[in-house]
Amino acid sequence: MPEAKTKPTAVSAQDFIAAVADPQRRRDSEALLPIMQRLTGSPATMWGPSIVGFGRYQYPLASGKIGESCITGFSPRKGDLTLYLLAGYDEPGTQALLAKLGPHKLGKACLYLKRLVDIDLAVLEQLIARSIAETRRRYPVS
Repeated sequence: MPEAKTKPTAVSAQDFIAAVADPQRRRDSEALLPIMQRLTGSPATMWGPSIVGFGRYQYPLASGKIGESCITGFSPRKGDLTLYLLAGYDEPGTQALLAKLGPHKLGKACLYLKRLVDIDLAVLEQLIARSIAETRRRYPVS
């Protein structure tokens, strides 16, 4: 089985964010950084070349090996600001929060936003906090 490509690196998350070309994505990333750091209690770490991650957890793979990922994170991609949240979108109360969030798209474990200014940040914080709690409930956190 190949080694995971997305793993912690020594690159500075602050340097990565400072180098984001799009000014809106850079501002949104600068705003998300302290929110996710406060909610996880973990500093920002680069996971691969483009994911700013916070904390880490381990999960079992079908092969019997153990995978590792950040508890939550984001990436200022060209098309969307991508937030990595453990799915759980069908958990009680989550659909109501998503309805109040503002314009967004969902992936299996991703929340896609165009701009933070268009969404309710208090609702976003609740969604991030719920995801962190669910990740910690499901998996050992290291």
